[in-house]
Amino acid sequence: MTTTVRSTATTALVLACVAHFLVVFDTSVITVALPSMRAELGFAPASLQWVVNSYTLAFAGLLLFGGRLADIHGHRRVFLAGLAVFTAASLVGGLATAPAMLIAARAAQGAGAAVLAPLAVTMLTTSFPEGPRRTRALTISTAVALVGGASGNLLGGVFTEFLSWRSVLLVNVPIGIPVLYFAARVLARPADTPWGRVRLDLPGAVLATTGLTLLTFGVSQTHEHDWGHPSVALPLAGGAVALLAFVVVEGKFAASPLIPPRLFGLPGVGWGNLAMLLAGASQVPVWFFLTLTMQNVLGYSAAQAGLGFVPHALVMLVVGLRLVPWLMRRVQARALIAAGAVIGAIGFWWQSRITPDSAYLDGVLGPAVLISIGGGLVGTPLARTVTSGVEPVDAGAASGLMNTTRQFGGAFGLAVLLTVTASGTSGSAATLAEHYGDAFTGIALIMLAIAALTPVLPATRDLPHVARR
Repeated sequence: MTTTVRSTATTALVLACVAHFLVVFDTSVITVALPSMRAELGFAPASLQWVVNSYTLAFAGLLLFGGRLADIHGHRRVFLAGLAVFTAASLVGGLATAPAMLIAARAAQGAGAAVLAPLAVTMLTTSFPEGPRRTRALTISTAVALVGGASGNLLGGVFTEFLSWRSVLLVNVPIGIPVLYFAARVLARPADTPWGRVRLDLPGAVLATTGLTLLTFGVSQTHEHDWGHPSVALPLAGGAVALLAFVVVEGKFAASPLIPPRLFGLPGVGWGNLAMLLAGASQVPVWFFLTLTMQNVLGYSAAQAGLGFVPHALVMLVVGLRLVPWLMRRVQARALIAAGAVIGAIGFWWQSRITPDSAYLDGVLGPAVLISIGGGLVGTPLARTVTSGVEPVDAGAASGLMNTTRQFGGAFGLAVLLTVTASGTSGSAATLAEHYGDAFTGIALIMLAIAALTPVLPATRDLPHVARR
């Protein structure tokens, strides 16, 4: 029995890591290829961000829906469906011949990712009991995701330089197909659980997706229009109304709400997800702005820019797999989050000082070490805090909510930073350095906001008595 349980848990960990890697990899792998995409397909500067945002926005908007699907229809069926959509969309995106086609394919990728990401967390929280084993599994999965983000930039640069920007999308096809075959063989078919007969909340899913999409679209339009312009004001108002309707529907009419109200009775859900929102607002924009900085300010090629991200991947791997598990047995999770946020803020402030004359050592490598240490210290402790105490019946909803706040934070944060910094893809290197520097300063302030939130987060640590339960 013990061997079977461990084998099932190991399978869950392997598939969760693959899902996390693909989801985050495809968020970052695109960024190095953005200039090549713009040149070949004829993107306008203001629309280029939608190659990133169409993915993250569809991802964020559908995560609550995707998370609940896993609770209702079982891990196997939902995992296979999500990975199939993700792989097919990657193929279409790699063959795109126009900006609209690429943006649509990226949105479809985001929809597939919205199913995979919460399911990855759900598989871990239902396969590993609370305590050191679950923390170790979350640590491995988080580290793989962080490395996926950094290695996405590395491989994206190499692929773009020596093959084509299309290869950064097509590479998912030979990965997705064998993983689909493996998952179909090893994942157990769903049992007839009591919550497996619960109806899906389609009105809630539509309202949540509509609200999140309209809000981010409205903010993105401030890059070209004033806040009072109809292109900005109408989407913002529509998004606010849709989200208000979502709250009403979930609280009064939904028989099986996407976010069960009982989740908010857990100490880590409310404040923890606010911190996760801010974490997303710092993690997604950094790859976008740092890629453009290395290519447009320092004059690196796509391959050189990709290689520039190697320190990020290495430091995150060491911190995530070795340092964080050791620290979490000795230090409160919220203390690690605070320390990581402050270290990350210092790294982003340093990054904001870059100029066209900066060398790699002080312009990229030095800030990269601090940024990666900070991100590694924040990631697993925050995920541990947000999912602590969640019952198996709500695991998908909780992980969907966590991923929604993180991904919506990424899309919204990128749109806001683009607006505040007036960042484009033209102008002198010195001018662009100032714009990108403003973005990195903004991210540093977001990290400090995370640190300021930590006193209200619950105390969470892997104590010895938890390990013996």
